[in-house]
Amino acid sequence: MLKPLAKFVVALSGNVSRTQIAIGFSWGVLLGLLPAGSIFWIALFVISFFFRHHHASKALVLALLKLFSAALAPLMDLAGWEFLHIEALQPVFTTLYNMPFVPLTRFNNTLVAGGLVSGLVLWPLVFSLVFFLIPVYRRKVAPVLRESRVLGAVKKLPLIAPLIDLVSKTMGTGN
Repeated sequence: MLKPLAKFVVALSGNVSRTQIAIGFSWGVLLGLLPAGSIFWIALFVISFFFRHHHASKALVLALLKLFSAALAPLMDLAGWEFLHIEALQPVFTTLYNMPFVPLTRFNNTLVAGGLVSGLVLWPLVFSLVFFLIPVYRRKVAPVLRESRVLGAVKKLPLIAPLIDLVSKTMGTGN
């Protein structure tokens, strides 16, 4: 997990397009809300590699959301139940269920449906939020962090020092 974090820090401070970082965050949210192992998750994970985005951002957000997946499961379950019980969509769901291979996606599972719907709803919100916060970070937060004494002390912590080394190697500075 240190390598995606290091690449993410380098991207935030470097010249990686904020659009690519924001799309990576959005992919991470979508994949993080879906139960891993479902065909939807596997298909979306593979499809994500066909689009240009910052993969370390996706991996970092995905890992963080998977850490909290047990806490998010009741919300995803509720969202999925509500979505699957929309009366107007019942004929569509019946048709999908009767198609070959489609039931293997487990689209009718409340966690899968809730994760997919929540991820799709949150996609534009996450993209917009990250897209507009990156310039703020680059202009205002990063310079303050670089000059901070607290950061100098934190850099010496045993868990942080390897991350700093990894960031330096990733940036090619070799400090």
